[in-house]
Amino acid sequence: MKFIIGKKTGMARVFDEDGRSFAVTKISALPCKISQIKNSEKDKYKAFQVTAYATSNEVGAGVPASAKRNAGQKKVKVVKIAEFHEENIKKFKVGEKISAKQFNKNEMVTVEGTGKGKGFAGTIKRHKFHMGPVSHGSKNVRKPGSIGGGYPERVVKGRKMAGRMGGKNVSVKNLRVVDIEDEILLIAGAIPGPNGGIVKVYGEGEKAEEVIDRAAEEEKLAQEKMLEADAERKESEASEEKSAAQPEMEIKEEKKEEVKTEN
Repeated sequence: MKFIIGKKTGMARVFDEDGRSFAVTKISALPCKISQIKNSEKDKYKAFQVTAYATSNEVGAGVPASAKRNAGQKKVKVVKIAEFHEENIKKFKVGEKISAKQFNKNEMVTVEGTGKGKGFAGTIKRHKFHMGPVSHGSKNVRKPGSIGGGYPERVVKGRKMAGRMGGKNVSVKNLRVVDIEDEILLIAGAIPGPNGGIVKVYGEGEKAEEVIDRAAEEEKLAQEKMLEADAERKESEASEEKSAAQPEMEIKEEKKEEVKTEN
């Protein structure tokens, strides 16, 4: 398995060799290292624990005075700690650094992150409920309506009601790596979370199928059919003109023969 922790930096549009455009999301890979390897004997499962960190020359508040004396000292900040399940735990060692160069173009990956939080929302916005009538004295326009019946005399677990919307862990599968530039992954499509959000990127190294622009293919076929129809029409017009001109030529030849015989 290939895996990395990165930061979503925005979206862009790129073009391939055939001139087709793709909307891509930029993911800047963070400096990562293997902080722990979990095995089936001790932890009952196999996984890598990866720590993403960031270094800064700025010494912030709360740092001891001894550290403040050295203005050029780097401060390491842990950004994210995540686990990636992997059966082959002998692939890496503790303390080994990982980068985005392990990924290749046209590979399929899964991106996992925290979606945007929308705050407290009602049933219409959160669950796409319909509004009630707004005329004839109706007093139930945006209310959820009944939430239970006579039995079992309680609110059933899982009932769709108002509450916090968004802010949950979201995984998007089968995304294609379009390009890799200086530890920046360009992934086709949208991924969860706002700009600056931390995401997990992992995959098995499977190659993506060839991207086919259906609209362009259909347009090309339509143009070819139009050209064929034009060629057939021109051939039929030429044959009709030739057939129409043939009787006139025969009449002229007959007149010439009559003139010769008279002479």
